[in-house]
Amino acid sequence: MRSRKYGTLWRIVEKREIWQNTPADLQAEQPHLVPAIYLIFWKVREGTMPGIGIMRGYACTLSGNAFETNWEIV
Repeated sequence: MRSRKYGTLWRIVEKREIWQNTPADLQAEQPHLVPAIYLIFWKVREGTMPGIGIMRGYACTLSGNAFETNWEIV
């Protein structure tokens, strides 16, 4: 994966299913849970073993487009 913001390479090292809170909408008037995928990324650096160094977690849902906005598949 490549970060669109910084142009750095990242590798997905873990993927799991979670439930994520959503903001209250006008019809339900209360927040609710939606299924999401939680990805853990490791920043690729030459000479460093996978999983050692900078790691980030990121949750993405089917209704959002934040994943496509922030990441590019390489």
